[in-house]
Amino acid sequence: MNKTVMIVWDPRKRPRAEVRSALLERCATALLEDGVQQLWMSIADDRVGVASPNPFPLFERRMVALVSAFTEDARDVAGPLRVEGFEVASYHVEQSVYRDYGDTPDAGRRDWPDGERSPGVTAVSLLERPGRLDHDEWIRRWHGRMSSVSEEIQPRTRYVRNVVIAPLSPDAPPFEGIVEECWPSEQHVSSPWLFYGAANPWQLVRNMVRIAAAVMHFTTLWRVRTVMMSEYFVVTRDPQPAPATSSRT
Repeated sequence: MNKTVMIVWDPRKRPRAEVRSALLERCATALLEDGVQQLWMSIADDRVGVASPNPFPLFERRMVALVSAFTEDARDVAGPLRVEGFEVASYHVEQSVYRDYGDTPDAGRRDWPDGERSPGVTAVSLLERPGRLDHDEWIRRWHGRMSSVSEEIQPRTRYVRNVVIAPLSPDAPPFEGIVEECWPSEQHVSSPWLFYGAANPWQLVRNMVRIAAAVMHFTTLWRVRTVMMSEYFVVTRDPQPAPATSSRT
């Protein structure tokens, strides 16, 4: 199947709970009726209580969601979102799941059903390719260095890389990479000690420098746009697992 990711903005500036309802209820239903076979949503809703550790570019509006739709053919399926008053940029992407739930010591296998909020919190980042790098070299530095350095240092529970193949909507911003990074808890984002996997001040400084160097090796640090979101697997191909028995935040 082909994956389309949709960056979503809300010009109406609705309350975050209202944005969640519109996307998970009306938009999701319409997308599935339109032939979407798998549907994931990350939403900057009222269930997120932590800010991004990365500064956001000044004077630039923030996205409110990232919608991932899997279809037989690569196409712009954002019609239902636009009907709901959202502005959308759609991209056909190549997905690689670097780590998934159960692949790391920081999270067990997924045990919650479709439609339920995933545990922890998700950072969605939009990446530009610097003009100094051609596409192949950019991918080599991102996949070959950045991913391995961050994997060694940071306690992520899921890491999905989306490389843009082509924009599917007019005037889509020129992003070439879209990243979904899941963390065990909000504290793992707000605490530098947890975020950088450090046990002492020396290790904290060393790991911060290593991460910053790896980021700047393949992109422009202050041009990375990151928003913290709640992750929802709306519909997946796999049979739905049994509901979790513990409460999740």
